Amino acid sequence: MAGVYVHIPFCASRCSYCDFFSTLQLEQAGADYVEAVIAEAQLRRLELHGETVHTLYLGGGTPSQLPLQLLFRLVAGLGECFDLSGVEEFTVEANPDDVTREWCEGMASLGVNRVSMGVQSFEDGILRLIGRRHTAQQAVEAVGRLRAAGISNISIDLIYGLPGQTIPSWTDSVEQALALQPHHISAYGLTYEEGTRLWHQRERGEVTEVPEEQCLEMYRILVQSLQHAGYEHYEISNFALPGYHSRHNSSYWNDTPYLGLGAAAHSYDGKVRRYNPHDLQVYIDKVMAGETACEQEELTRWERYDERVMLGLRTSQGVDANKLRNDFGNEAWRHFVKMAQGHITAGNLSISDDGRYVLTRDGIMLSDSIIRDLMWDD
Repeated sequence: MAGVYVHIPFCASRCSYCDFFSTLQLEQAGADYVEAVIAEAQLRRLELHGETVHTLYLGGGTPSQLPLQLLFRLVAGLGECFDLSGVEEFTVEANPDDVTREWCEGMASLGVNRVSMGVQSFEDGILRLIGRRHTAQQAVEAVGRLRAAGISNISIDLIYGLPGQTIPSWTDSVEQALALQPHHISAYGLTYEEGTRLWHQRERGEVTEVPEEQCLEMYRILVQSLQHAGYEHYEISNFALPGYHSRHNSSYWNDTPYLGLGAAAHSYDGKVRRYNPHDLQVYIDKVMAGETACEQEELTRWERYDERVMLGLRTSQGVDANKLRNDFGNEAWRHFVKMAQGHITAGNLSISDDGRYVLTRDGIMLSDSIIRDLMWDD
């Protein structure tokens, strides 16, 4: 299964917590950037080895900031480079305040069948604090507009551990998200990334970090609430109604190759990781000159082993020990089994009937330390 990711780096403003590559230069560079992405797709089309594209994902940044005519041009251009006739999941990320009726109708006409919306919180005060442009009511209205346009596969992003967030306010945000009945919910614990506005605010004492135990309780509430509502907890941060797992994002976790286009985009073919520059103009200039902008690194056997363990344990499928042995040899398998034993005894790991090592509910709370233990320390 081939997946294509396109990074749309444009934003109207920067959220205080975000350290993803983004720029406010949409008006000056939007059209040139779209042409550069199409040119890159043409240059790198053979990396898919003629496979039909099954998932297409426009992420960012804020893809919903891109004018409709540029989005149409982008998709048409990609269609000239790849076979998009087999696309089963076409996702676009959006901010709620961009989701107008016209935008929804435009997405539907493009063939978009899934929208991932960055809601983050249903508390207006917290949304203002972290620099979000929308209100809770706008998020509710956006879901209604998407459904009216025929796009029912909707994913909502939430963040827990935000400054000023309490257990009751987080519980309320989870309940409001569930009331909208989205097919998918992603929820992430806040991290203070060095250099972001929020990081500087914490360093100056303007905001206070939510205690770790309180964040863990928020996560427990999230898991219990969503599972009770019928959502499958298929990856540490991701929940879906049956049949609505993110097919594109799952390719990142199950070692499926994918092609990333655009500034700061990453690609992976199973052995080699490629990454584009985090510089808009450098990217545009190189690609429009007929050169690939990406650099690459070939992962060593043990780096690939570490990725398999790390990504596998994040999912409900876990790590297939037999496949681990076949792909990386007895030495890797013995290391994995030996280091896993203590966590099995402690009740943090379990082994399925078909030999998969899976984190238990208690183990998920300790996932970072367990994954570190099972990785190769050469």
